[in-house]
Amino acid sequence: MLTIRSRLEKKQKSKKKRIILYSLLFIVLVLLAGVAYIVKQSADAFDSSYHELERPDDKSPFREEGVTISDDPISVLLLGLEDYATNGEGGRTDTMILVTLNPKTEQLTTTLIPRDTRVDYTAEEAGSYAGTHKINGAYNYGSLSGYGATELTVSKVEEFLDVPIDEYVTVNFTGFRDIVDVLGGVEIDVKEGFWEDNIFNNERIDFTEGVQELDGEEALAFVRMRKREVNNIYSREERQVQFIQASMKEILSASTLFKANEISDVIGENVMTSLNATEIYNLQRAYSDMDSSKIEKLNVAGEDQQVDGVWYFTPDEQQLVETIDEIKANLEI
Repeated sequence: MLTIRSRLEKKQKSKKKRIILYSLLFIVLVLLAGVAYIVKQSADAFDSSYHELERPDDKSPFREEGVTISDDPISVLLLGLEDYATNGEGGRTDTMILVTLNPKTEQLTTTLIPRDTRVDYTAEEAGSYAGTHKINGAYNYGSLSGYGATELTVSKVEEFLDVPIDEYVTVNFTGFRDIVDVLGGVEIDVKEGFWEDNIFNNERIDFTEGVQELDGEEALAFVRMRKREVNNIYSREERQVQFIQASMKEILSASTLFKANEISDVIGENVMTSLNATEIYNLQRAYSDMDSSKIEKLNVAGEDQQVDGVWYFTPDEQQLVETIDEIKANLEI
């Protein structure tokens, strides 16, 4: 039986992991936008990563009319897929982030959906897993039942937040690593020495103070580290900002133009999205100059509760309504 302290420690560990994946998703999305900018003229290079959502009328059932990228307010669901432990087979969504973008107001909101949220699944959606489960199980259940992994995940988040989801992007750790390697690594000025485990082989990676050239696995460890004491003086957020700045320099460098096909291949193998290359490019153009002060992070407040021996996240109903209202306002619904 879990003690109160052990439950709190487990909750804190889970929260830290979600924060890490939350940041990694944005890093990869920045890389994706940068690559789309570079290879705009070769949109076919993204064909293997393009997977349109299968749903009636080619639009969200929460929409009366379809939307146009860069003209209308839209929502994009970012899914952080952890599949390195299964060699790319199956996997699970450890992070779900709903992003809304409004080209008229240049307002952007991000909402992290708690992965332990309790939702119901029908037999059509989840097959033999029909019943009440956590929302992060949707990707796996949809894949096994034939309903569709992304389709069911998108559907459950739409039901939970009562808002439309127009597009999605799924990324994994392998794609992050491989893109950095194709770029030839990134140069980082490490402020404080520390170490972190390599998630691909469990070996220790040591970082020493000073300028270093990091490959893909080292870069991932650099932005993931969260347990060492150095984190108190050299925060994860600071390291992630360093990485984004360094990677964007590499992406926009002249030499990267000659690596566009290689980067596209990596994206094709590790990124899945309903956005085609032209749409990603249009998003990049529409929001590249956005003022960071217009980016609003919304929260789904609540608490963990045990139901039938399983711990679920239960949202605070009043605060959830307020969050949904803000999302709808930015989507002009």
